[in-house]
Amino acid sequence: MASNLTEPFSIDPLFDKERHVRFLDMMYELLPSDYESQEINHLTLAYFSLSSLDIIGSLDRVDKKAIVAWVLSFQVHQKDQDAFRNGQFYGFLGSRSSQFADVHRNSKCNSSHLASTYSALAILKIIGYDFSLFDSESIVKSMRNLQQPDGSFMPIHIGAEADLRFVYCAAAISYLLDDWTGVDKDKAKEYILNCQSYDGGFGLCPGLESHGGATYCAVASLRLMGYIEDDLLSKGVSTSIINVPLLLSWMMQRQAADGGFQGRPNKPSDTCYAFWVGGVLKILGGSKFVKREALRDSLLTCQSVYGGFSKFPGELPELYHSYYGFSAYSLLEEPSLNSLCIELGLTKRAAYGT
Repeated sequence: MASNLTEPFSIDPLFDKERHVRFLDMMYELLPSDYESQEINHLTLAYFSLSSLDIIGSLDRVDKKAIVAWVLSFQVHQKDQDAFRNGQFYGFLGSRSSQFADVHRNSKCNSSHLASTYSALAILKIIGYDFSLFDSESIVKSMRNLQQPDGSFMPIHIGAEADLRFVYCAAAISYLLDDWTGVDKDKAKEYILNCQSYDGGFGLCPGLESHGGATYCAVASLRLMGYIEDDLLSKGVSTSIINVPLLLSWMMQRQAADGGFQGRPNKPSDTCYAFWVGGVLKILGGSKFVKREALRDSLLTCQSVYGGFSKFPGELPELYHSYYGFSAYSLLEEPSLNSLCIELGLTKRAAYGT
């Protein structure tokens, strides 16, 4: 969203919490028309809004019962025990625009999506919903239909790209439901390891360019599956299944001259990578190598006078980069914000009840 206004952002020396709360209230109550093209991802937009409010400590502003009912209305349910044989995935749809009348001719159109399912479960976890009250078994059981022979996952059963994004979604779903029977963890692990590039970072698929977001998906997935420990650097890396020194070197090169983080070499810094890259460094125990004040100053150049964060300085704020801006500030231990369970993308309060 490019801005035609003269002052869409401010270089305020402080994190302006109240302004951000007002911005999030607007996002929660009435998404601006600019988001119409993203209606297919409505659940994910809701996750960004609610998780942001949770990070900021303002979740008391929402109607939790209404949110639970709304989220559960997107779940796709199996009709009979033989339904699993057709390869269907029984998770959550992303929005009303992907939800059709329950008639036979539209059955293949009601395709639940791994990313939407992660968003739905994350929202329910944020709200404090009891997962024993809904059908989680069919989600896990049918998720097996999405895993490919090489260990990767497709997001929907009718066919799509398969890469680390959806390996992460499957790992996060399994962790949230405390049920790993829907994932062949050994195959998933091998796929992740095959995505580590010669430079230490991870590409979305084996052989692709290393990328900050893909690297987060790889490391967070391995952490959720129990294949790597938290704070590896302090515990020794000699037995790690990934090349940690090479990864750390690649990650540290992503902090740009302006203090922000870039996702790939020769790209400008971008608000969201303060979380994608900064989060991996936190998991590995490498946060001490980050130039924290430079990163904070860089983020402040994207803090809008209207609340929220933009992708780059001088642009209007939007929900995606605002959420990752708040997440990055939480990693920087902003005193007014709740701390994160980095690998789940939730606050520790939501993830562990602490």
